[in-house]
Amino acid sequence: MPTSGTTAAEIAGSVRDQVASGELAPGAVLPPVRTLAAGLGVNRNTVALAYRRLVEAGVAETRGRGGTVIAAVPQLAREGVGVGGDCVDLASGNPDPQLLPDILAAARSGHYRQPLYGMPAIDEALDTWARDDFAEDLEQPFRTLVAHGAVDATERLLNAHLARDDTVAVEDPCFLASIGTLRLNGYRPAPVPVDSAGMRPDGLRAALEGGARAVVCTPRAHNPTGASLTAERAADLRAVLAHHPQVLVIEDDHFSAVSTRPYCRITPTTTARWALVRSVSKFLGPDLRLALVAADTQSATRLEARLSAGTTWVSRLLQHSARELLADPGVHELHERAREAYAHRSGVLVQQLHAHGIEVPHRPDGLNVWIELDVDSRAVVQALAERGWAVRPGHLFVHDPSSHQGAIRVTSSTLTEPQAEAFAAELAAVVTSLRTPH
Repeated sequence: MPTSGTTAAEIAGSVRDQVASGELAPGAVLPPVRTLAAGLGVNRNTVALAYRRLVEAGVAETRGRGGTVIAAVPQLAREGVGVGGDCVDLASGNPDPQLLPDILAAARSGHYRQPLYGMPAIDEALDTWARDDFAEDLEQPFRTLVAHGAVDATERLLNAHLARDDTVAVEDPCFLASIGTLRLNGYRPAPVPVDSAGMRPDGLRAALEGGARAVVCTPRAHNPTGASLTAERAADLRAVLAHHPQVLVIEDDHFSAVSTRPYCRITPTTTARWALVRSVSKFLGPDLRLALVAADTQSATRLEARLSAGTTWVSRLLQHSARELLADPGVHELHERAREAYAHRSGVLVQQLHAHGIEVPHRPDGLNVWIELDVDSRAVVQALAERGWAVRPGHLFVHDPSSHQGAIRVTSSTLTEPQAEAFAAELAAVVTSLRTPH
């Protein structure tokens, strides 16, 4: 069926009908605005508005001189996939299972009452624990909520405040799930460079002056680089954000319970819309799909509307289990061991890399080590796989795949000292061979 209609709504609806019927497939180029307007006998502005609505709805995307095309579902890289065979897994981004508590035991302990529709969406005891935990780091008033993990909380908060095509400042390189969130929801990324002290103020300033309406920042154990904000850097970022009080600021403190670094806040007290998100996946278990959120009243109200007690609340059984674990002294001791183990393992890897002439400019925190190399990362990943080591190429973690082409991310969470020594030697040999002309 040809595109029809005399209003923007009718024209957009006609295109959507063609997409639904399969007549227009992903990648199909829509007629130029001038051409379609002449064919329909309408003003060019009417067609331009129709196309804009299609883009805002995620049906189409603009490609500059390439025109407006029907959008496809983005193919996104994800954590924990693509690792198989006999390779040593240094790619998954997972925590060490031996350093996670027993969730089933927690689920069976304490007093759990089967919730029914209409009950409060948040476990009262967990809410109390969360408010006490957040109060140690927050000066301004806040409300607490529970979301289905950090990614869910971030996505819901962005959707509550932004519209498609809005710009979001994010770290470069960036957490894989954040890249996916922006692409799936039609937000424009404004990549902000990261160094050993975290997100750089000059990059954030440029992103905000360029129109970014939200900022997503990892204050410590940044994935993939392992960088953590220093107090000085956090103060510099607060100074930048103080000039933009209307911007939504989301801090993803995903490694809170087992980080070796203190939490350094970037959100000024003058910021109107903000959230601090603390998921539990890295230290209680990835299957415990839960994140604690502290937010300003307006953001909390908007998030609460999307996590109602009637339909979309986070399982009270998960909340009960998390509450039992977070209050358990034995789990606290396990977290202490995890903190020391993760720091030791990444430290040993960095030491071995240095011994083989491969520099890592800072001591990382978290589960991963980011290694910048002067050879193509795809070739490195392939050569290491042939030698029995699985790692992730750096281009997956950036919005512009042409940048960071020489970087790899290595998950060090389960790495033994012999493995670290062997891997560093293998990586050095691979880099040497790729530098040598053939």
